[in-house]
Amino acid sequence: MADKFDVIVIGAGPGGYVAAIRAAQLGLKTACVEKWVNKEGKTVHGGTCLNVGCIPSKALLETSHKFVEARDHYAEIGIEVGDVSANIAKMLEFKESVVTKNVGGISALFKANGVTALEGTGKVLSNSKVEVTGKDGGKQTYEADNIIIASGSVPVEIPPTPLTEGLIVDSAGALEFTEAPKRLGVIGAGVIGLELGSVWSRMGSEVTMLEAMDSFLPMVDQAIAKETQKLLGKQGLDIKLGARVTGSEVKDDEVVVKYTDSEGEQQQTFDKVIVCVGRRPYTQGILDDDAGVKLDERGFIFVDDQCRTSVPGVYAIGDCVRGQMLAHKASEEGVMVADIIAGHKAEINYEAIPCVIYTAPEVAWVGMNEQQAKAEGIEIKTGSFPFSANGRALANNAPEGMAKVIADAETDRILGVHIVSQHAGELIAQGVIAMEFGSSAEDLALTCYAHPTTAEAIHEAALAVSGHAIHMANRKKRK
Repeated sequence: MADKFDVIVIGAGPGGYVAAIRAAQLGLKTACVEKWVNKEGKTVHGGTCLNVGCIPSKALLETSHKFVEARDHYAEIGIEVGDVSANIAKMLEFKESVVTKNVGGISALFKANGVTALEGTGKVLSNSKVEVTGKDGGKQTYEADNIIIASGSVPVEIPPTPLTEGLIVDSAGALEFTEAPKRLGVIGAGVIGLELGSVWSRMGSEVTMLEAMDSFLPMVDQAIAKETQKLLGKQGLDIKLGARVTGSEVKDDEVVVKYTDSEGEQQQTFDKVIVCVGRRPYTQGILDDDAGVKLDERGFIFVDDQCRTSVPGVYAIGDCVRGQMLAHKASEEGVMVADIIAGHKAEINYEAIPCVIYTAPEVAWVGMNEQQAKAEGIEIKTGSFPFSANGRALANNAPEGMAKVIADAETDRILGVHIVSQHAGELIAQGVIAMEFGSSAEDLALTCYAHPTTAEAIHEAALAVSGHAIHMANRKKRK
């Protein structure tokens, strides 16, 4: 038997590495198992998020956005730059440098906090044991008082469009295109599809998005979703709703995709296709038959509100359990579980977890949307404010979008905040904090905001809940 640990974490993604660091900070002897190997054959930390997900995609989103700004919009504000071109090879180099810095940072944090990094594939055995299979196939068994499963998720593949090297790719493959495909098909118009479609549309691709659902971004407040669809359409994204993909055929380095819509059977030819129809939990092979940890029919690990599994001392967090597949949700669960193991009281307010789509403009929200509130029979009042009436947004040459605050009609408690705008992902934090502290719309309305800032749009939306917005025509008179 090898070393015994107080905590062994399986997976070093945003949930796992944070859980491991937190546990070590609390004085627990901690190890973290990771199997991810980079192109050079070196084990790296950070999981999907840092290696082929959140971080590299944001690098390409930012560089492609800057390119479009310089090419199409700098002249509007008096900056003459002449012909602007994009060097995709350099963009990819930048993306890789960002990834390298981030994953290297985690390894340094492990060393600084005394976390033992175990290389290989972890499997939970019975009786608080973890088996680690190394790259050479050798197996080592470790014992732990507590185990945290943070194995993450992987892209969903669909039979009609099997992945085909260089032609039909998943979200990771879409980050490796060395040139913009002339005709790009994106299956799925969710968060990942919109972000990747935006990147390559900016670089010159004709992007067609095939979304099986009849509504656009149904999880987003529909006023925000409608505005977002309009803005992205103006940018050139051809979003086809109610388009259910039924098959595909590769012909001479092209992909013919067949789908059905309200008008019947259709087909369209693309140079490349990205499949972005969601992700599934990565739980296959990480649990021994005798481990006792229960899964549901979709492969998610059953946990309670504090991420305890059906086996005492075994926890699971992040994408492999219920709830939204978000890096920050996984991180917070990791902190919570480490605190619980160390004997502290800890919990998460799952109603105050923000979501962001990093298109331009960005879309961000926290809490309930209007359709959810109505479906639950909750009487609400809302306030909205357009960024076209915000001084800083106009000065930034970014007047697109709106902010919306939803409050309980009786108590004035904020139930949700929804934004589509430049930097919405940053602005949403004030909505999260407000909800975390149980604020009312009046609390935000009575808060002094710096001027000029785009955050003032949230202030005005909160004022508008009671009909008191200053910088727009009011429907109600102040009492």
